[in-house]
Amino acid sequence: MPQRVGSFLRKTRQKLRLGYKEKGKVSVSRYLQEFKEGDKVGLKIHSCVQFGRFFPRFHGLVGTVIGKKGSCYQVEIRDGGKDKKLFVHPIHLKKQE
Repeated sequence: MPQRVGSFLRKTRQKLRLGYKEKGKVSVSRYLQEFKEGDKVGLKIHSCVQFGRFFPRFHGLVGTVIGKKGSCYQVEIRDGGKDKKLFVHPIHLKKQE
């Protein structure tokens, strides 16, 4: 097998860019938001916060909260034909209706 070229954040300039209305300080309410088990959440990386960040391939997907571990939430997503579990900080989550 050939070696993987590049790092974790390779080719993510557009994904990690914040909109002009989102720049500035991180809001505390978004940082401390609460979710219940079974809630549908959208995964969106907030590039200002490195803690609790997931792999950029999952950016834009929708998952289900299945638990909590420390300050992060355990989110289950469907990637291809497999169910995967991610530990994500609440700042990288957005509640779906």
